[in-house]
Amino acid sequence: MTRRTLLTAILPAALLLAAAPTLPACAGGDGRLVIASNADAEVVAALHRALDAGGFSGQYLIQTLGTAELAGKLLAEGEHLEAAIVTMSTYALVSARERGATRFAPFPAGGPEPLAADPDLRPITAQEGAIILNTAALGRLGLPTPKSLRDLADPVYAGNVSVTDLRSSSTAWLLVQALVAAYGEEGAVEILAGIYRNAGPHVESAGSAPLRKVRSGEVALGFGLRHQALADAARGMPVAVVDPAEGTYVLTESVAVIDKGAATDPRAAAMAACLLGARPTLLALYPTPLYRGERVPAARRAPTKHFPQPLTADLLARHQRLADRARELAAK
Repeated sequence: MTRRTLLTAILPAALLLAAAPTLPACAGGDGRLVIASNADAEVVAALHRALDAGGFSGQYLIQTLGTAELAGKLLAEGEHLEAAIVTMSTYALVSARERGATRFAPFPAGGPEPLAADPDLRPITAQEGAIILNTAALGRLGLPTPKSLRDLADPVYAGNVSVTDLRSSSTAWLLVQALVAAYGEEGAVEILAGIYRNAGPHVESAGSAPLRKVRSGEVALGFGLRHQALADAARGMPVAVVDPAEGTYVLTESVAVIDKGAATDPRAAAMAACLLGARPTLLALYPTPLYRGERVPAARRAPTKHFPQPLTADLLARHQRLADRARELAAK
């Protein structure tokens, strides 16, 4: 995932120990429906395949937008949004619903059972954050292997850390959630300031940037997206993942049907349900079970945690201010 600006590789399916439960067949209809999504190319490709396999070939259009742009359209346009279906960050969908800006139709009954129940939403992917290492660079520099996020603030790593800015990348939110949950807000500010000092010019705007720098050896370690680093390791690159002692936190993305009242197209529900047919492919890429019966190899599965408060746009804004304070402290 390279997450687009915030409101804020596919691995073989053979890696799965067991795929998602069997899904009901999807029946197509006439015409094209618009599906608005902030998903990356690999996810969009999997959604296309699921819809085409379900009989909807030529009957839909997937429009990709940045997270902030799509969230803004949900808040501003609500039921008048051109799209009939949206897939995007779950927290943004929940925030739009809670603010009364957008209503979602109840998700069609049947199909796989989600681990986290919501009458209107169904998760499609989960992004995990982790410490990522260039094992060759770490050995060349004689640096110890970090075990926790707190270790990334150790001055021994000065100039050899890359992380992302929470004002521009949701990957950074995974880092901040873990620090706040483990050390409280003030403790998180102090540790994050130390991480920023070590990162120096390597505080990035794109979620995939730390891995690019770790992969090339420009820095020895950083915080990035776990599934991307696992894919590098599987290709034989000198990249490794450390699941931090504070826990591996998760951000999900979900699919929902816009409730347009009497104007709601009944085909939208069938297409939305059909999108869940992409789960076996997506589970191979993002190894976090989201539905009962899903399995991934133990070596790829992380000890995931969830932030104790619901993830909303308001909580993101609070954590962005916290990260801003850490940047200011690091600059002193």
